Amino acid sequence: MGSTKLRPNEDKEEKPKEKKAAKPAKIERGKEDARTLVRVAATDLDGERPVEIALKRVKGISQMMSNAICTVSGIDCSRKIGSLSEAEIQKLEEIIKDPMKFGVPVWAVNRRRDIMTGADMHLTGPDLDMTTKFDVQRMVDMKSYKGVRHMLGLPVRGQRTRSSFRKGRVVGVIRKTIRMQMEKEGKEKKPEGKKPEEKK
Repeated sequence: MGSTKLRPNEDKEEKPKEKKAAKPAKIERGKEDARTLVRVAATDLDGERPVEIALKRVKGISQMMSNAICTVSGIDCSRKIGSLSEAEIQKLEEIIKDPMKFGVPVWAVNRRRDIMTGADMHLTGPDLDMTTKFDVQRMVDMKSYKGVRHMLGLPVRGQRTRSSFRKGRVVGVIRKTIRMQMEKEGKEKKPEGKKPEEKK
């Protein structure tokens, strides 16, 4: 199993003969220029992504809802969102505002039987943030269990707190090696502070 090596003379002869080929000019396609940024439902979306994936960047739209919007609108999911016309983007925004009007089932929306109005709706973007904030504030005001947990900054849904959710608080469990190091440092520092008293 030997390896073939080029002779130094052959290698030198080949290099001058090779010429760099000029790069072919980019072929300009028709006026189907995909926009780099598309604004849908008060959110800037990457125009290079497919419609189904790009819509998931809007707060409040999941994979399931994104797929449902594409199906109802009749737009191909794999099309780049930057290549959509203004009319198609307008249609997407209308469906996002009221998906049930266009045939999306009620169980797919994210706000069913609203407490104030009793209506089923789908919230996105800033509307979703504001509604969530008001829901939490209502629980805090009525001092329900969940409201008190929100107020104290503790987990609301029954999670354990011994090892989780300890950010910003004093850690009660310290490893033995760290504890020993802290004790050594403490012992070394104590005599330095009491030097004047010991001299007396």
